[in-house]
Amino acid sequence: MPVYKAPVEDTLFVLNDVLGFEKYNNLPGFADATPDMIAAITGEAAKLSEEVLFPLNRVGDQEGCIRHDDGSVTPPKGFKQAYDQYREGGWLGLSFPEAYGGQGLPYTLNSAVGEYMSSANMALMMYPGLTSGAVAAILVHGTDAQKSTYLPNMVSGTWSGTMNLTEPHCGTDLGMLRTKAVPQPDGSYRISGQKIFISAGEHDMTENIIHLVLARIEGAPEGTKGISLFIVPKFLVNEDGSVGARNGVTCGAIEHKMGIHGNATCVLNHDDAAGYLIGAENKGLAAMFVMMNEARLGVGLQGLAISEAAYQSAASYARDRIQGRALTGPKAPDKKADPIIVHPDVRRTLMQIRAINEAGRAFLLYTALQSDIAHRSPDAAERQKAEDILSIMTPVLKGVMTDRGFENAVQAQQMFGGHGYIEEHGMSQYVRDARIAMLYEGANGVQAMDLVGRKLAANGGRAVMAVFKEIGDFCEENRADERLAPYTKAIKKGLNDLQAATMWFMSNAMAKPDNAGAGATDYMHLFGVVILGFMWGKSVKAANERLDAGDARADFLNNKLVTARFYMDRVMPETALRKARIEAGADSVMALDASAF
Repeated sequence: MPVYKAPVEDTLFVLNDVLGFEKYNNLPGFADATPDMIAAITGEAAKLSEEVLFPLNRVGDQEGCIRHDDGSVTPPKGFKQAYDQYREGGWLGLSFPEAYGGQGLPYTLNSAVGEYMSSANMALMMYPGLTSGAVAAILVHGTDAQKSTYLPNMVSGTWSGTMNLTEPHCGTDLGMLRTKAVPQPDGSYRISGQKIFISAGEHDMTENIIHLVLARIEGAPEGTKGISLFIVPKFLVNEDGSVGARNGVTCGAIEHKMGIHGNATCVLNHDDAAGYLIGAENKGLAAMFVMMNEARLGVGLQGLAISEAAYQSAASYARDRIQGRALTGPKAPDKKADPIIVHPDVRRTLMQIRAINEAGRAFLLYTALQSDIAHRSPDAAERQKAEDILSIMTPVLKGVMTDRGFENAVQAQQMFGGHGYIEEHGMSQYVRDARIAMLYEGANGVQAMDLVGRKLAANGGRAVMAVFKEIGDFCEENRADERLAPYTKAIKKGLNDLQAATMWFMSNAMAKPDNAGAGATDYMHLFGVVILGFMWGKSVKAANERLDAGDARADFLNNKLVTARFYMDRVMPETALRKARIEAGADSVMALDASAF
């Protein structure tokens, strides 16, 4: 059976020691996030995750959701009760403004506890997860009336939210969408069309569902320039704020999926549904990207979350399962065989997953911190730098952590041998659930092209130069520290490969765009290896400082140093491989005629 324990100690190490969370007490909401408060919140989140959410994970996978003849949907057994505990705890509003019922705490803290909850039950946490994206869009683009009408109930979790973007004939290319919006005399619109792949699209866990729907107003320009965004509630909202009549949006079907069975992924039919424009006409993509960017960070979190949950079960199994003898002689002579954790290849696999997870946790929280600085800092230059770093890290976090998350789930399954293929051990669910994170909110090839095609050149390369400078400065500032030298040398080598690959694109992609397309995924992963290495460098520095101070967590801190060394030895060398692939260009990639495939 799977096991899960929230990695609270590691989270606190990253927040307090690696990121120096207390340094940001000048930002709104941070003064309340004292070390004691953070410890209390993460501890409570761990308890909810381990005791309430995690026991329902396999239930959701095995039962799935049920669509009834009237189009209503019932989630798996226990989901509503667990969601009620989540809602009553105020978890959804942790980082949202107090003006709408939130607690105003840092988004970084929300990300920290979000990892635990997604590890425990990814499908269940997708219900409030989509609400967060919808809230973010209304906060930025909604009118004051829309904010007061929808946000208090959404922030409290009494109402939920969705994103209605994809249609059967258009996914990435939203310019092809056909859902139409017809203006009404009262200023509202009538929305008609079909949307697919709508996570948490219909259920009975909240009193109302607020759909944010992309549609084209009659007479609007073709393509992406004619797309608008609309609020389409499941139930209309009366003037006094109460829930009114049912709107013309119904669940036509639940998608039959590889994983995340506990989430109601719906086909939604909009039949003359009442909708309300959010933002300006024909400017829907700008509002949509607020949701999408929020969601992409959340999906990167899911990649880490599943990887961590799968790792814990694999490590537990490897400690207990006895098969064969160690190459260096019996380690458990009183037993017929040794536990498989003595075997180097098992150790290699577990160390690979662990090294990615621990650096990935630091990467996630570092990126979330940039979001907090970008939205809360009173200093314009500081906000701009954080926005730049956040913009370039978002596709890397989403693409790299979900690719690695799926790969790690597969490798964790491998530790079980044939038992990993048997449902009772629960490992196949992690593999199946992890797979979607590579696909939704922009498939990872799209993330790579966004990074190479848009983010690198934006503002004259200002963002990527800021990242390169931060990593380079870290290596230079710690060059004289003999204990850090093995790490900083490896990081600097990786950074050199990343900078060389960036320059190669600048020289070879403008005249031949296929070079950018052919090398984009390798570049995204090259970037990811370097960023994760940088996170390990910062972690080693923090661990050494705590050891020097006589910190009681000596075993924990020394394990950090060992895992970091593994990363530098075994993962950082990937940068040379990725660079070589990028510099090979597009010729062999594009050589075959399409008919030859």
